[in-house]
Amino acid sequence: MNNSTKNIFVIPSLCALVAGLAGVSCQSYAAQHKGVVQASWQSASDYPSWYSRGASVNRFGQGEDGVKISRALVQSRFEIGSSWSAHSSLQYVPDPDEKVGFTELFAEYKPVTRGAYQPQLRVGGFYPKMSLENPDIGWSSPYNYSYSALNAWLGEELRAFGLEASVKRNGKRLDKPSAHNWQWLAGVYKGNDPLGAVLAWRGFAPHDRQSVFNEALALRPTAGFRAPQLRKQAWQIEPFTEIDGRFGYYVGAHWSYQNRHDLRAYWYDNNGDPGVVNYHTGQYAWDTKFWSLAYKYKITKRTHVIAQAMSGNTAMGFSRGVDNDFDSQFLLLTHRWQALRVSGRIEQFKVKDMDHWVFDPNDSDGGAITATVKWRFSESWRIGAEFQYLETKVANRADDNLPTRQIEQLWRVSGEYRF
Repeated sequence: MNNSTKNIFVIPSLCALVAGLAGVSCQSYAAQHKGVVQASWQSASDYPSWYSRGASVNRFGQGEDGVKISRALVQSRFEIGSSWSAHSSLQYVPDPDEKVGFTELFAEYKPVTRGAYQPQLRVGGFYPKMSLENPDIGWSSPYNYSYSALNAWLGEELRAFGLEASVKRNGKRLDKPSAHNWQWLAGVYKGNDPLGAVLAWRGFAPHDRQSVFNEALALRPTAGFRAPQLRKQAWQIEPFTEIDGRFGYYVGAHWSYQNRHDLRAYWYDNNGDPGVVNYHTGQYAWDTKFWSLAYKYKITKRTHVIAQAMSGNTAMGFSRGVDNDFDSQFLLLTHRWQALRVSGRIEQFKVKDMDHWVFDPNDSDGGAITATVKWRFSESWRIGAEFQYLETKVANRADDNLPTRQIEQLWRVSGEYRF
């Protein structure tokens, strides 16, 4: 049974699940549930997709140009007393093989306070709140269907499994009221040791696929994997696993002003020991650290601009045999007119090979221009279309006698039901 045929049977099952959950009395369970089922058609690439061990950075690769479920999720919030709540995001991921798993699962402590300062705590598995591009349900984007390459990478390889503490300051509640609001955050976690591997061997890729807990991401086997220095590395990445026993950490600050300016700055360090390897799973700990800066400005109530930049380094192996710098930036402009939203994004990204292992080239760079139209024609139903011009250059494609430079012009049409 091919993927298109399987999706024909999957769609009714998901619709039945949605109908059942929509009929549940949220009050009786002191819970709130909401979700999305999204079906999409996208023009296919000339090459198999990266998650099918192919050379394309497009989510839908060669032979995958039919209509399919591209995203389905249920996001839940359970109230536990007056200060505690539990949160989950359960997603169905159709590619490359069908699976259902959590992308976030955590408890949150948020007491009611009268003063200007409010402490908060999150415990579990979750995204650090670096992105201003992904505020929608299930850490998705209300602007474009495909996320920027920067945030798509976070959705693939980054999740914090630990504790995040923060303090939020409400400027209006100060003795001398201020239009400036602040939040300071710090997190400590385990896991996420292979963070950076996908960047090294595939490079950045703009798409909307998120990895679920315990997922393994396939890699295209390059000549470097056959070298003695990398013989212990599996041809797949398990991005959320713990390998070296160390704790990682991050710190961040959020600033907002007059409900028009939002700024988020983060430093993230997984504190990995690149010389440690799990011989059973074939996974190395990577030493990955980066800073991220995101900014949103509301030009008018309906027109907003969002920008984000990231820069860092990732390394693995004894003597840091694989050692790469990376950076990515994007600028997004969006305008909403009644039920219609139009968004455009321009971006660039790069991975620079800094090591001396010539048998394992990791250089890659590229950029994309994305234009999206979304129409909300009822409370539950939405449709839209997207065009993306994507250009990438990945050095290790030459290992398979493929052109290192690849240009893709992608079309996508999507419809979704929200409940």
